[in-house]
Amino acid sequence: MTRLLCLSDPYLKECDATITGVNDSKYVILDQTVFYPKGGGQMNDTGEITREGEVFNVVYVGRFSGEVSHEVDRPGLRAGDIVHCKINWDRRYRMMRSHTAAHVLISVLCRKTNALVTGNELTLEKSRFDFNLDNFDRDVFMSCINEVNEILRKSIPVKAYELRREEALKIPGMVKMAEALPPQVSELRIIEIEGIDIQADGGTHVRNLLEVGRIEFLKAENKGKNNRRIYYRILP
Repeated sequence: MTRLLCLSDPYLKECDATITGVNDSKYVILDQTVFYPKGGGQMNDTGEITREGEVFNVVYVGRFSGEVSHEVDRPGLRAGDIVHCKINWDRRYRMMRSHTAAHVLISVLCRKTNALVTGNELTLEKSRFDFNLDNFDRDVFMSCINEVNEILRKSIPVKAYELRREEALKIPGMVKMAEALPPQVSELRIIEIEGIDIQADGGTHVRNLLEVGRIEFLKAENKGKNNRRIYYRILP
């Protein structure tokens, strides 16, 4: 099982690792990695795996059959190789900022409307969230964006830790997704923005809200019965 260093320290940009397996000549499994695999709406990291000065570009990272697989742009790596991993930090850091901003937005919107999240996608250019709302109200969305930006001006810590599932689900507001948490999960990774939001999450985040900056509303749409979608982006 690959050790995900990116979850214990999302600011870690590189690490050494040992290749434990290679599938179809270009899908590389490591004993540990700084690369974040795509999941939970968050994009995967990209970057480089280097072996004795020879560079292999990492173009995709995902979870397959319980393992983290790094897709490289050409064959050549072998099981047992000692390699150096380095992520595209600008890409990662923008995703961290966007993901933390998303938690603040979800918290504000769920509190104001009692809606739950039905879908999401975070990209470098923009992000979107779907909510199970009966009525479309642009003014409500805009008021949420304004409140989020006021919150993002404050120096508020963002903490990550683990809780037993039973203990976590006792916390009010923990579940903001319309679908229930998988029953087989016994330990939940918690992201807490002090005094603002707390929820189970497996992504990467900044340490303080001041790092996020501001978000900009792009548009809102009706996406079928009881489904509303909001688009926004973080400003550079």
